[in-house]
Amino acid sequence: MRRRISIVGFFAFVVLAAVLPPGGFSAWTWQAGLRWLYFFMLSFFASLAFTPFSFIAAEKIGAIDRPDDRKIHHGDIPRLGGLAVWGAFLAAFARNADFSAMLSGMAAASTLIFILGAADDARHLSAYTRLFFQFLAATIVFFCGLKITFFKSFGLYGEIASYVITTLWLVGILNAFNFMDGVDGLAASMGLICSLCFTVLGALTGQPKLAVISAALSGACAGFLVYNWNPAAVFLGDGGSTFIGFSLGAMAIYATWGEHGPLPALSGPLLVLGIPIFDLIYTTISRIKNGRISNFRQWLEYAGKDHFHHRLMNIGFDAPKSVAFIVSLNVILGLQAVQISVEDKNAETYINLFQGILVFILIVFIMTTASAKSKKEGEKI
Repeated sequence: MRRRISIVGFFAFVVLAAVLPPGGFSAWTWQAGLRWLYFFMLSFFASLAFTPFSFIAAEKIGAIDRPDDRKIHHGDIPRLGGLAVWGAFLAAFARNADFSAMLSGMAAASTLIFILGAADDARHLSAYTRLFFQFLAATIVFFCGLKITFFKSFGLYGEIASYVITTLWLVGILNAFNFMDGVDGLAASMGLICSLCFTVLGALTGQPKLAVISAALSGACAGFLVYNWNPAAVFLGDGGSTFIGFSLGAMAIYATWGEHGPLPALSGPLLVLGIPIFDLIYTTISRIKNGRISNFRQWLEYAGKDHFHHRLMNIGFDAPKSVAFIVSLNVILGLQAVQISVEDKNAETYINLFQGILVFILIVFIMTTASAKSKKEGEKI
């Protein structure tokens, strides 16, 4: 296994050396208006090349995932694969050479999130320590100008509201994405699909910077999936999953979703990132209802097998089919979000939003069915 991984990594380095330099493929994508494709390929092969090094780093710092009652894998698996995703994205960011305040703030804050998550993978930080640095990273992004601006006409009070909502959004999304990282390939697949939705949005609506940075993230996720698909040879770890979630949350703010009313701006990111958001809300309500958590600290620290992917497996899905099903729903919701923003017509916006709501209703049916089956089998979820 390690030998095959090393061979893939070496091959990726060779291709990366051919793709990276100016001129050639890089110049062609620029002339063809496909700059995002260059950065997807760059980060894809960078992620392929960097992932083998994450094995070594995981062993050095003790970031090894060992099986227990809550987990579904067997054997010790390195959980520092996020190092490759983060490194590939950062390499693409540096190659892009766009160091504006917003994008630089995003890169710096997402790096802080990765380091925090990697430290947690190795040393198991307290929930409040993680939360403090997560809000610090969100604050960095805010003061670099990347913020939700619904309330900008309200002066100081609007700025305060903007800070609160921006930081809660970013911290919420990164944790929601982290919760989805419970089965081989799921978090990386969703990172790939969500960032590709942002790439399509950027390409179709004249937002080239958005297209480039989101393509870089999608390429990094795609390269990592080669090693992370079931049965996974390496896990993202908290460092990788929170990095992807935070980056996607920041890209959702960075994007322009529509110019004719707040509905596209609100519904677009909620549809693209709707599945992890829904999973976070649903499992929280379920845990409170079932008496599993009763305070904020318990909510932060609770870990259970009651997320969407767990419930799918409870009704007969295996791991690859669970991932394929969730990713398919993610594609449907993402395409609806892009259509809302591209067409920007009130009637079609409401129709697409209604279709998105129907998808979530179907998810509720599935999750409640899984819960009922578990109760019959004596496992309350």
